[in-house]
Amino acid sequence: MRVVFMGTPEFAVPSLRALASAHDVVLVVTRPDAVRARGKRLEPSPVKIAAEELGLEVLETSRMTPEVQDKLSAAAADVFCVAAYGCILPDTMLSMAPLGCVNVHASLLPRWRGAAPIQRAILAGDSETGVSIMRIGKGVDTGPYCAQASCSIEDKTTTELTDELAHLGADLLVKTLPALADGTLEWVEQDEAYVTHAAKVEKSEMHLDPSVTAEQNLRIVRAATDAAPARLSVGNRKLRACTACALPEEASVSVDAGFARFVSGHVYVGCADRPLELLRVKPDGKREMDASAWAAGFRELKQGVLWARD
Repeated sequence: MRVVFMGTPEFAVPSLRALASAHDVVLVVTRPDAVRARGKRLEPSPVKIAAEELGLEVLETSRMTPEVQDKLSAAAADVFCVAAYGCILPDTMLSMAPLGCVNVHASLLPRWRGAAPIQRAILAGDSETGVSIMRIGKGVDTGPYCAQASCSIEDKTTTELTDELAHLGADLLVKTLPALADGTLEWVEQDEAYVTHAAKVEKSEMHLDPSVTAEQNLRIVRAATDAAPARLSVGNRKLRACTACALPEEASVSVDAGFARFVSGHVYVGCADRPLELLRVKPDGKREMDASAWAAGFRELKQGVLWARD
């Protein structure tokens, strides 16, 4: 099967590799090189790097101009496969390939349509999530789906869950394409009564808060990314919470809500119900480190200091 693949971030790479091993990927479309890290240098997308390793032709674009659409049409693909490309496709492209456009979406639709389904599932405290193979339509993630696969969320971070879903989606996509080609797929229209929207996570949402439970704060830590880190202020020292854990209700450590303490080599911040232990932190302007190493030079923390939203 001739495939045009469209994707940009690391999430899309397993789908590209799986397709390349099973089909003829005639063109890879990805967004142009961009500043993707703190170094302020232009860097290629993960999909571009993988495509070049595989010896595949790459087209870099962030807009579906007439010239780009001409190149896509000339590829004479049987199907367009999309995974987190980062651009809404015009209507003219949806029927350009005989088998249409299918997308690997990182949620169990209709739950979590939109830009940040993985983070939203973690923040909401969902017990499971998954991937959906859907047909791209005119709205954002509104098309019918033909296959889904689920996994548990448990205590996974955004990074861990993204990697798991990326491979789950790649496997499901490759398994689905033969049935798409022979017309035996059953498409399920999304039930609008169960739709939830996964808007982009803003930095303002990712502040730890002593007035909420330890579990709610822990979800913020697990959902955090470099673009939207989990932050707090301890004794007026601003830092990022990189990893943490909630103490069991029967734990003997007692820290009042709104206070932080360094006890026996552990850093605890009191939440509405019980303490949260900080395991790894990144103070502003410094490298990431064990919370105990950060606290060792913070003499007042042994007696207890106030903590708050950054």
